[in-house]
Amino acid sequence: MEEEFYDHIFEKHQHIEAVPSNKEIAAWALRVIRLLYPEQSKKFFLSADEIRQESRILESDLKDIMEATKACQNCDNGLKARSFFASLPVLYATLNTDVQAILEGDPAAKSEFEIIRAYPGFYAISFYRLANRLLKLDIPLLPRILTEYAHSKTGIDIHPGAEMGEYMYIDHGTGIVIGETSVIGKRVKIYQGVTLGALSVEKEMASTKRHPTVEDNVVIYAGATILGGETVIGHSSIIGGNVWLTKSVPPHSVVYHESRMKVVERQLKD
Repeated sequence: MEEEFYDHIFEKHQHIEAVPSNKEIAAWALRVIRLLYPEQSKKFFLSADEIRQESRILESDLKDIMEATKACQNCDNGLKARSFFASLPVLYATLNTDVQAILEGDPAAKSEFEIIRAYPGFYAISFYRLANRLLKLDIPLLPRILTEYAHSKTGIDIHPGAEMGEYMYIDHGTGIVIGETSVIGKRVKIYQGVTLGALSVEKEMASTKRHPTVEDNVVIYAGATILGGETVIGHSSIIGGNVWLTKSVPPHSVVYHESRMKVVERQLKD
């Protein structure tokens, strides 16, 4: 039995080609982010031409990673890599709105440098936006590797398939879960421990919208759980800490959790 087991494992190894590790793939993404944000990097460029050259190297590296991992079968990997880097100005502009949202919304934030260098929310968002763009180019595997890497570093779990608008603000962030079919509008603020999840996790629901929609200008405080693909949080609403929601709320709502103790206190006063 033991010999058969190890023969089986050996056979599996024979059919797996050497591929870059998840850490190496994440290192490529970090190089892209640090090209855009030298605040995170110790590498300096002497001219715009050097930056263009670095971009071309990163594009070639992406093509090589796709080919090594066979992430996209029967694809023009060179074309997909070029398409990704052609979208870099838009990606950069969107990330800048996220920095601005944190700077405007967090009293503790002293500068853009501090946010870019030290904030886990921005770290997770930057990996998500990069991964989301790769996913939109129909590149499998790599987007999930990147967001899971950011998850391991920050405790913030954002599926690359989620849609998030501009000026996204994640404060503290540890324990946040944002599911694959979540749709989040502009200027949304989410605190630690928030879950945007599914009511059901049956496999046959894979192609349906399982996660909530959060409209513009919503604040969701720590520990709130919002579930279901038909659940819509109307714009300009506030969802309080530890709230459990499985149904929609209209715009300008304030939803909060009352502990049992508070209910008893009110009853005693009555």
